[in-house]
Amino acid sequence: MQYQNLYISYVNPQVPSDTFTLQYKLRDNTVVPKWCERIESAQNKYKIDDPNRFYGFGSKKDQETDAVARINNVIDIINSFEPIVKKRVESIDDQDTLNYLHHVFEEYHGLLDQQNHSFWQRAPDEVRKALADLNIFVHRCESVKNARPRHVVTYFGLPKTKTLQPEDFNYFEDQYQFGTVYLNYVEIGKTLEDLAQDNDQYIGDDAFKQFNYYSADFNVKFWNDDARQIESKRAIIKQYYDSHAEFFVAKNLPWGHYSLAPGNIPLADLQYTGSRKELLEKLSTHQQVREVILL
Repeated sequence: MQYQNLYISYVNPQVPSDTFTLQYKLRDNTVVPKWCERIESAQNKYKIDDPNRFYGFGSKKDQETDAVARINNVIDIINSFEPIVKKRVESIDDQDTLNYLHHVFEEYHGLLDQQNHSFWQRAPDEVRKALADLNIFVHRCESVKNARPRHVVTYFGLPKTKTLQPEDFNYFEDQYQFGTVYLNYVEIGKTLEDLAQDNDQYIGDDAFKQFNYYSADFNVKFWNDDARQIESKRAIIKQYYDSHAEFFVAKNLPWGHYSLAPGNIPLADLQYTGSRKELLEKLSTHQQVREVILL
């Protein structure tokens, strides 16, 4: 079926009857039909696994307190089973600790289709969930630190089996636009851009995964990058690549390889004529996704 628009319904968690819907016009690129098919597959069998994944809205101090409490709670749950996590988060500004925690997640959770670590095999469901949440809460801390409003929609149960084709990478954009929907990275690991932005020294075969698989998962960004930010980001990525060139070249990934492209693939654009300030204020109180519809 040929779709034209995406509609997302937002609800106030405190007042379930208080909802509103935003319209997003689908882009014309090779990835959109593939993503729409994944959305259909997800909605036939799965619910949105966490409809409250909103970042960068409201008081930054409150967000910081909440993010630190969440991640330390899952660390406690993991360590109550077996003390594998050697660090706790005192501040969201401690990127090295966040990198370490992400490395723990990668090592003990395993890859998308290779969850073979003995810890994962032995762990009860509560601990497995805490380990999966460790990844989510690392990214929550990083998102709060960057203070850029966005929300994420994921269907965890949907198998991540579909891969992008080389021509799809022509549609990557690294200058994000307010109200644009982007495809989610669904690998267990980090792209070159993520490694560079985090200055992650835990680089390795488990840590680095080029953007390859895709799913129904997406995110909506509510900010605009400016040209200076983009140039700075590109310079940081190039510097990181040069510092680890031997690692990437050994993987047949020379500088400029399409799968190392920074940014993401845009899927749809917000159709809204009101005040952006008022929209952000409204989203700050409607931080739950009730429904995703393609029409």
